[in-house]
Amino acid sequence: MTGLQAFGMHHERYDAWFVEHAAVYVSELLALRPFVPIEGRGLEIGVGTGRFAVPLGIEVGLDPSPPMLRIASTRGVRAVEGVAEHLPFASGSFDHALVVTTICFVDSPTLMLAEARRVLRPGGRLVVGFVDRESEIGRRYEAHRSESLFYREATFFSADEVRELLEQAGFTVTDWAQTLAHSLGGTTEVEAVRPGHGRCAFVVVTARNGA
Repeated sequence: MTGLQAFGMHHERYDAWFVEHAAVYVSELLALRPFVPIEGRGLEIGVGTGRFAVPLGIEVGLDPSPPMLRIASTRGVRAVEGVAEHLPFASGSFDHALVVTTICFVDSPTLMLAEARRVLRPGGRLVVGFVDRESEIGRRYEAHRSESLFYREATFFSADEVRELLEQAGFTVTDWAQTLAHSLGGTTEVEAVRPGHGRCAFVVVTARNGA
């Protein structure tokens, strides 16, 4: 079973994760919130069921899984089927873009970021949330990847590797934030957002389109 098939066939299980791990989910939302602009036209690449796009006020969401998009659509997202490496949007058509735990699933992060830069206006903002491979949770995911329904084909990145990918794509990195200092099972309360990276599992990096 490919990753896309897993998300499509088990979309309800995926969506239920956010309810079962509410403290983790809210911690991630709070880490993203300061960096996602309230105004302007936004796009989430890899929108899934809309769990991030909706509370963060992002209008358009792209995903390759029709079952996931159907749920996102019921939540008010303008759902578009497609892949991150070939975005079906005109150049410069968005003010900001969001990518949450998607970079580890795409076939080519380099192409995804090139496409993200293309559809952003000059100076537009890209916000990337990801699981740091060098964190405790990241190392656990990596070690047990073959046992996971969703992460079996994932490729995890360190913060330094994500920075390099962004800079190679022509983005200028501006800010870092992090949360989730404990294991998933040990996270029973919403965690504070910390600056930088290297101490927590969920990392947010923001970058500007161009120098």
